[in-house]
Amino acid sequence: MNFEQKVLQFIMDEGLIQQKDRLLIACSGGVDSMALLTFFERMKHHLEIEFMVAHVDHMLRGEESAQDRIFVEAFCEERGIACISTAIPIPEILAAQGGNSQAVCREHRYRFFNEMLQKHSLNKLVTAHHADDQLESILMALAKAGTVNGLQGIQVKRPFAKHFVIRPFLMVTKEEIRTYLQQKDGSFREDASNAKDDYTRNRFRHRIVPLLKQENENVAQHAVQFSLQLAQDDAYLQELTQQAFDRIVIKNGEHSYKVAINSFQKEPLALQRRLILILLNYLYNDKNLFQSQTLCTAILNFFKNQNGSAMMNLPEHFVVRREYGNMFFEKEQPNMPIPQQQLVLNDWNELIGVRVYIGETSQMAAPQSDQAQVYYFSAQTVSFPISIRARKQGDRMLLPGMERPKRVSRIFIDEKIPLAKRDECPLLVDVQQDVLAILGVRVSNKFSKHRRANDDYVLIIEQIAE
Repeated sequence: MNFEQKVLQFIMDEGLIQQKDRLLIACSGGVDSMALLTFFERMKHHLEIEFMVAHVDHMLRGEESAQDRIFVEAFCEERGIACISTAIPIPEILAAQGGNSQAVCREHRYRFFNEMLQKHSLNKLVTAHHADDQLESILMALAKAGTVNGLQGIQVKRPFAKHFVIRPFLMVTKEEIRTYLQQKDGSFREDASNAKDDYTRNRFRHRIVPLLKQENENVAQHAVQFSLQLAQDDAYLQELTQQAFDRIVIKNGEHSYKVAINSFQKEPLALQRRLILILLNYLYNDKNLFQSQTLCTAILNFFKNQNGSAMMNLPEHFVVRREYGNMFFEKEQPNMPIPQQQLVLNDWNELIGVRVYIGETSQMAAPQSDQAQVYYFSAQTVSFPISIRARKQGDRMLLPGMERPKRVSRIFIDEKIPLAKRDECPLLVDVQQDVLAILGVRVSNKFSKHRRANDDYVLIIEQIAE
């Protein structure tokens, strides 16, 4: 195949262009984008499409980049091609806001492209990324993190706002593009910054890629084939993962998801990793966070144990909580402090999530709920006044039928109280700070559900419905 046949075949194989498409061709004036523009000028009738050209001057190279803009505009005017261009003061933006210059350029460039797509009713943005770009992207991703998403490199077609970005040159090399443009007597502008090693991509382009091409001159095309196959395999695995997600993940509310650990562990490891990435994707808008290999591995290891309760902090105030066979992904909730509060006798005391009545049996109030917990005790066994407070390290309570007090922390474990809820359980204490009860969990041996001969006081505990 000649160059044009090769590109047309790739366009057809990947379904990049349909009849009546209206394209916006991104053109910097360099050899790649000028070859892209030349190709579409020659093929527009064959493909039955319309297109416009967009050029962005980032104003980083002064008069040189201004001349790039003039060059592209003049080329299009000579051939009757609609061209829209703009200059964006990137140096001023960097001075005011800071940031990575390449990232800032890309953000503002694509913002302009999106505006032009909408303004002129165009449906696809076309860029001149090629096989060598793909090889560089995969190598850079491998050096940085080595995630499956990263190793897929540049996508042949991807959603862009309400439109699509397509890369019809992705299967051809830089050398093929240059040769094609020379054969068509095409002209272009050379960006002097491409020769510098200031940027990571340039260092890979100048130092690493040439070594690989010495081993095999087709390495760039192999990178593209690898990327396409990996994307296809990953799409299938992602479909299986979504099915598994629907089976084993329960949404508890906004930014809150519950996963049964046993069900998660039954899934193949390849799906386990992707399940975690889906969960992180729901939690975070930051692509770098939800694709973090380190974060994914840490959570994967956390899933290996399903015994007891534990918690792992995630970035941006999210947590993963393990609670007796389940894992919860959620926004960290600040604990409401339980203030020390003396309870009023012979009256209801309204607390957070619970109400408590302590009084003489002769003046006993009627429970307000069928689920009320009623206990009897003797006033001689406690030291008034009685208060509630938060738990403290070292707290112990003597349970019915036991000879020695048991640590409150151990009681929480035995009763399977979630770790995040333990600080929300108020303790009932007497003036000596002896723990009489963990409200809603357990009471000490001083209390009985059945009234005994010496019992002259009653304790009633009721949960308050939310």
